Amino acid sequence: MSETAQNEILTEKQPESLRDALLGTIAKIKADARAAEVAFGARTYLESGTRCTAKVRQFEIAIDEPAELGGTNTAMNPVELVLSAFGACQEIMYAAYAAVLSIPIEKLEIDVRGELNLKGLFGMDDAVPPGYRKVSWETRIESPASAEQIRELVAIVQKTCPVLDILRRPIDTESEVMLNGAPLAVEEPKPGIQN
Repeated sequence: MSETAQNEILTEKQPESLRDALLGTIAKIKADARAAEVAFGARTYLESGTRCTAKVRQFEIAIDEPAELGGTNTAMNPVELVLSAFGACQEIMYAAYAAVLSIPIEKLEIDVRGELNLKGLFGMDDAVPPGYRKVSWETRIESPASAEQIRELVAIVQKTCPVLDILRRPIDTESEVMLNGAPLAVEEPKPGIQN
């Protein structure tokens, strides 16, 4: 598909149906607050070495590690998927709110970067977290809308993006481990860096 055709879909065809879908969902939530409570899920399977498959609804995605981390470099690794999920979530939120606010977007690209110290991943230094220390991103928007309209759109997206919220806000986690079909008692890790 040509870039012109993609831009036409982004600015003409999709926003109307996107706008209708979103406003319909908002109306359902206003009519019944219980409709706002949703849960998402994924199931992953370790296949071989570090290669995994994730299944969500009817979709599958391969996950692997680069060779220097013991993988076969056949797919993105989990921390790259986090960055991809964040970038895609930002873009979806831009598309959604641009549709609702009737702000035309001709092109949208986001570059996301995560900084990680491998000493934490390999347990070599308890003072180093195993995950990202910093996530940064650049958003490039092309639009005939005014700078003020785009500022308003950016503010709304930064306030409501679910993956950005997940990255910024501590959330409750809980796990259960099953060994050969029976629960296995394990100590839950404490949040934060352990000394």
